[in-house]
Amino acid sequence: MTKILLLEDVEHLGKKGELVSVRPGYARNFLLPKKRARIADANSIRMQKKLVDERQKQAVVDKADADLLSEKLREMVIETHVKVDHEGNMYGSVTAYDIVELLGKQDVIIEKRSVLLDNPLKIAGTHEIKMRLKEGVPARFTLNIIAEEN
Repeated sequence: MTKILLLEDVEHLGKKGELVSVRPGYARNFLLPKKRARIADANSIRMQKKLVDERQKQAVVDKADADLLSEKLREMVIETHVKVDHEGNMYGSVTAYDIVELLGKQDVIIEKRSVLLDNPLKIAGTHEIKMRLKEGVPARFTLNIIAEEN
């Protein structure tokens, strides 16, 4: 295992300024070339405090932004029209990607991984969509799937 200092947040690994152990290949082939981390040596250990302070400041800003977005989303009701057959079964489904696209049309920019959707939606009707924004802030909004027959 290789000890590294993270220079930015890496999902499923750690936050900026943390010392973590990773496999040598992951460090050599991904983290180091993309400048997301550096080998933990005496210089990088001294840099750690600065990175942790920067991360804490950024976390405060991210949490405030996420709280505002959560409030905005709570009031939103988004509609989408889907085609159904004569028995009422949807052609296809509404996925997390589709939800991100629908929110983008409402000037709400989020990442696909923020949408907590276990399975694609295959039933027309009203659905409550749960999300996890930056810094773990929960959010939700209402999605109306309206059926259109061919």
